[in-house]
This record gives sequence, C-alpha cells and structure tokens, in this order.
Amino acid sequence: MRNSMRMFAAGRRLLSTAVADAPMAKPAVKPASPNFSSGPCAKRPGYALSNLADAPLGRSHRAKVGKAKLGAAIQKTRELLEPAGLPSDYYIGIVPASDTGAVEMAMWSMLGPKPTTIVHFESFGGDWHTDAVKQLKLENVTNVQADYGVLPDLDSIDWNTDVVFTYNGTTAGVRMPPSWAPPADRKGLAIADSTSAVFAMEMPFANLDVVTFSWQKCLGGEGAHGMLILSPRAVERLESYEPPWPMPKIFRMTKKGKLNADIFTGATINTPSMLANEDYLDALDWAKSVGGYAGLVKRANANLGVLESFCDSTPWMEFLAVDPATRSNTSVCLKVTDLDAAGVKKMAALLEAEGVAFDVGAYRSAPPGFRIWCGPTVESSDLELLLPWLEWAHAEVKASA
Repeated sequence: MRNSMRMFAAGRRLLSTAVADAPMAKPAVKPASPNFSSGPCAKRPGYALSNLADAPLGRSHRAKVGKAKLGAAIQKTRELLEPAGLPSDYYIGIVPASDTGAVEMAMWSMLGPKPTTIVHFESFGGDWHTDAVKQLKLENVTNVQADYGVLPDLDSIDWNTDVVFTYNGTTAGVRMPPSWAPPADRKGLAIADSTSAVFAMEMPFANLDVVTFSWQKCLGGEGAHGMLILSPRAVERLESYEPPWPMPKIFRMTKKGKLNADIFTGATINTPSMLANEDYLDALDWAKSVGGYAGLVKRANANLGVLESFCDSTPWMEFLAVDPATRSNTSVCLKVTDLDAAGVKKMAALLEAEGVAFDVGAYRSAPPGFRIWCGPTVESSDLELLLPWLEWAHAEVKASA
C-alpha cells in the first residue's frame, strides 16, 4: 500500500508539472466552510447562534448567575485539560485582552528576580523579547532566536533562568517537538505562550509554570478574553516577589502579598462578555462530545495529514517548517516555490473571490505564502475540497503571468 501511494504521488507530481502553466477547469464543489483564518478561527461544526440563548445578557458578571457561568467556563476547561496531564493543583483563570494580555500579565508580574531567557522564532515571540528589553528594561536577558521555519537551539536554554517561549508559532507554522519538555528540576519558571497549541497538541503541562491561550483559537471562541494557568511554583513567585515597576490594575493578581484566588473562580479583573463566555461554554461542550482533549488532538492531526499529503504530491507547495517534527497542526504555514509574493497574493484573492477560502494569506511579517488553519474545529472534508481550488488558483496565476 505504501509503495502504491508513493507511485501515485510521483505520478501526480509529473502531471502537476506538465500542466502547471496551463489553465484548468474550475472545481465544481466548494468547502462547506471557507473559514480557514488563524484567529478568530472557524466555529465548531454545527455551530448556531441559537445555542447561546442561555447567556445572561444584561446581567452583572458579579451576580450569582454571572459568577456561575464564568466558574463553569473554568471548570469545564479543567475537565478537558486534566485528562491531558494538567495537574489538579494548577490554577485556571479568565483574564483580559486575549492571549496577549495573559502573557503580559505573567511577564509584568513575575519577571525580574532571576535572569530571563526569551525563546522566539516568529512574530509574537519577538514581541515578548521587546517587552522584556524595552518595556520592562530587564538587565539580564538572553535572546534565543531563530528565523521563520526553524526552531532555535533548544538545548542551549538555561533553565536556571525564567524562560518565556512560544509553544506553537502561529505566524510561522513551527511548534515545539512532541517529545520536548522543560526539565522537571528547572530553577526558573517556564512561561509558555500556548494560544494555538492548547486543545490541539499534546503538551507537557506538568512541566509548564504558566500556560496562556485565548478563546478565539483552537475552539473557535470569540475574541478579547484570555486564559491564564498557573502552577504552584508560579503562585509562589507571585507571593514572594513585588516588581519594581508600576503595575496596571488589569495585571494585578495579588492582594496584600497573596494570590487573589477569586480571579481563578470566575471573579474577573474587568468586565467580561457574558455572550462570549456562553460561546466558549458551547465550544467546550462540543469538545467533550468529540472525545475530549484526545479527540481534539486527533482531529487537528488528521487535518495536518491532509495538507502533508498534498505537499508530498505537489511540486510547487512546501511547508515553511523545515523539520517535519516541528510542523504545526493548527496554523499550517506553506510557501509556493514558483511564485513571487505578488503571485501568492493573487492566488489568495482568487480563493476569497470564489468564497472558497478566507484569510489564508501569510502573516504580514512572515515570508510570502499561505497560512491555513487546521485546528480541531475545521473539518478534514473541507480541507480536501480546498485542495483542487489551490491547484486551480495556482494554474490561473501561472497562466496569466
């Protein structure tokens, strides 16, 4: 069977090369959902606004009903994550400003008492380095950096320092390898920006001290809300260290030197959207229905497999991630090897004009190409229907060159 697949792929490459510059017929069938954006991401299959009818609109988030709804979001998150390895003594809270707010809360509240290492290989990780050096003005910062498409030398990380890193590079399509984890005997904190990883990848939760993500990524929730998970080691840092800089109200996680545990039961720092929270609850229920965390990972891996097969048999399409072990199974970044940036943009414009694929262009600071969201809310059947449209758009652009 494997040899047959290789022969099929080789034949398809020859055919694709032969017709690369020729027009081809427009495919007849479109994906049921053309939403392949990397944030906000596709809603779950079967989503309907009517599922949010129980949202306590017009009610205070501090009222009994509001607290119960926010508390349920935290509890259902825990019920999905603990079977995947999240320790039961970790705190889970809802915080402002999406994943960005959650990461910056951790950085502004915890960094300083130890040297800091920033590990980054894409746009947002670069932002965390900027925060550490130019905003917090930390004196002892090690920059462990790599270009788009590759990871830096992970063995060079000094875990005696506090380490801030991106677990999955949403703008680069590169992730930490599945076998990788911070050492259990680390002296510093492991602070993981995990917004496009949680709910789609197996993660070493017990070896992470801070985990951040947002509702808008892997479960397709609405924007503006972040999630912050803290280990007991992170809580100890909060309670033993007071930063020398002024702390904005929305970053404050302690009261009188102790963790403000109310944040981690649903008493949010600022006013949350109860409609967005209801939307997240709906996504969490769906996640449970497809097999929980393991089921979500399986769906994302299957989606990646669709694009891997396509790239294997398409001579002009390649992954931006150089090492297959580091390929993201959510924000899949691809490059077109025989078109320049203008040509790739034309392809993306054709796909959007046909209502086939929305928001699939590469991130603005990334190399030209495509970024196709393959998280668990995307159906493999839609990705399979997208593939002939990619070939059609490529042929159209090549023919008009």
